[in-house]
Amino acid sequence: MALVAARWLLAGEVQGVGFRWFAARVGQALGLRGWVRNLPDGRVEVVAAGEPAQLDEMARRLCEGPRFSRVERVEKSDIPHEVVNAKSFEIR
Repeated sequence: MALVAARWLLAGEVQGVGFRWFAARVGQALGLRGWVRNLPDGRVEVVAAGEPAQLDEMARRLCEGPRFSRVERVEKSDIPHEVVNAKSFEIR
């Protein structure tokens, strides 16, 4: 199966609620490469590379978020998988 990659920007109640830890745990469980990080504007950025079905599941889980989060907006863009220079899924 071909590798694909995506970048999500999540807005809402997404910082200070364990979102990075949640996203990293999901990314690792799915076997994705990539990262999650807080942005200065209050959003969370998630970048991941893997098979299409893995990214679909990641997107579904990101929309749910962890227990105390409230995801209000998700912007997704497809990116070349070559730009994801991580060996596993990590918090940055």
